[in-house]
Amino acid sequence: MKLDIPAGEFAGYIFDLDGTLIDTMPLHYRAWDGAMRKAGLKAPLDEDLFYSLGGVPTRRVAQLIAEHYGLTIDVEQVFHDKETLFMEIQQDAQVIAPTVEFARAAAKTHPLAIASGGPRPVVLRSIELAGLAPLFRVVVSADDVVHGKPAPDMFLLAAKLLGVEPTRCLVFEDAEPGIQAALAAGMQVVRVPSRR
Repeated sequence: MKLDIPAGEFAGYIFDLDGTLIDTMPLHYRAWDGAMRKAGLKAPLDEDLFYSLGGVPTRRVAQLIAEHYGLTIDVEQVFHDKETLFMEIQQDAQVIAPTVEFARAAAKTHPLAIASGGPRPVVLRSIELAGLAPLFRVVVSADDVVHGKPAPDMFLLAAKLLGVEPTRCLVFEDAEPGIQAALAAGMQVVRVPSRR
C-alpha cells in the first residue's frame, strides 16, 4: 500500500487510529458481531454496514446497528460488551506499516495527534500495545467531544491542542465519516485503505 501524500507544507499531522495506524478493524468487527448477537442479532453482522460506520463513536454505532436491524437494545450494555470483547483480542492487532513509518518520520520534526472515535482507555491501550504512544503529543477520543465524526469537532480540538491552524494540518483517515469530518474542519486528507 502506498500513501498519496498531497504536496504542501503542513505544520501538524492528525491520525485516526483504528484502520489507519493499527489494523484493528477486523478485531472491532468480531467484537461488534459478538456484542450484537448477545443483544439479539440472529445473523452475522453485515460487514459493509460495519465498515460504513468507521470512526463513529461507539455508543452511536450501537444505536445505528440496532436501528438497521430493528433491535431494541441497552446502548450502555452493548457498549460495555463490545469494548470488553475487543480488549480481550486487542493485542492481536498489527500496525499498518506505511502510515506508522510516515508518523515515525514526521514525529521528528512536527507535532502529531490522534483523533479516534474510540473511548479514551481503549485508544490509550491500543497505542501503548503498538508501541506508538511516544509519537503523539495529543490524543483526542470520543470522550473529549460532544459530537463525534462526521462532525469536525475531534479534528478541530486536536489542531487546537497541537497549537496548529486547522488548515495547516494533514489528516490520515480510513473511513468515510472521518474523511467528512476532516474536510469539514478545513483539513486535507490522506485516505488509508482499511479493507485489505
